[in-house]
Amino acid sequence: MFNTMKKTGYKARCLVDHKTYDLVGGVFLEDLDGSLRALIRRDYPKAANQDFICNEHLVIYRLRRMDQMIAKDYRQNHKLNQKLTRVLAKDAYQVIDVREQLENSLTFGQRVADAVAHFGGSWPFIISFVSVMIVWIVINTLHLFGADFDPFPFILLNLFLSMVAAIQAPLIMMSQNRSSEYDRMESRNDYHVNLKSEEEIRVLHAKVDHMIQQDNPNLLQIQKIQTEMLGSIEAQVTELRRMHSSLAHEVADEEIEDDAKDP
Repeated sequence: MFNTMKKTGYKARCLVDHKTYDLVGGVFLEDLDGSLRALIRRDYPKAANQDFICNEHLVIYRLRRMDQMIAKDYRQNHKLNQKLTRVLAKDAYQVIDVREQLENSLTFGQRVADAVAHFGGSWPFIISFVSVMIVWIVINTLHLFGADFDPFPFILLNLFLSMVAAIQAPLIMMSQNRSSEYDRMESRNDYHVNLKSEEEIRVLHAKVDHMIQQDNPNLLQIQKIQTEMLGSIEAQVTELRRMHSSLAHEVADEEIEDDAKDP
């Protein structure tokens, strides 16, 4: 509003304290950033774009604007940090060492089954088993050492082979069942680990996005405000230097005139 501004030459009236200042000592609201202009209008709702505000009061509003942006970023970062802390402290499922837990819970029978399954699926078992069969057949075929306890067709050998297979099969199945149980526990453990890692990564992504989308623009905005404040200070210093130079010239001219008047 022009009634609050009242230009007088190169001067204008500040809408805050209603004092008259040089135009270099402030700015008009239309030259300010929209957010800063809105902040001023919260205290002065009737302020128009043509109104003038001096640098002394403008610095206060610029500092308030920077405080608002810093406080907003702090609150948002605090919320993200709290969310990340809750995710990290979440103990709905305790991650365990599946192999260690299973080994500590083994019974004697389960250990025997594992040993049998481990030995039955190895080359030493195959070689030793084939060697025993060959020796058995050679002894009973060639009647070595006068032994003939299982003549052809080796019925006793077939009986032993059937007994070994009948005993070995359920032991191997017991070991396989334990292996399947281990796989199920491992997959369930991996699922919960991946779920927790996904939650942590999601929160970290949100924090990085906040830094890119809000923190960095706000930092640039704060730097812009600081640059404007420095520009205002530099303009005031330049004006003071100009006034000082003009005053010095006027004093020098007066001294010259006084010297000329003296006889």
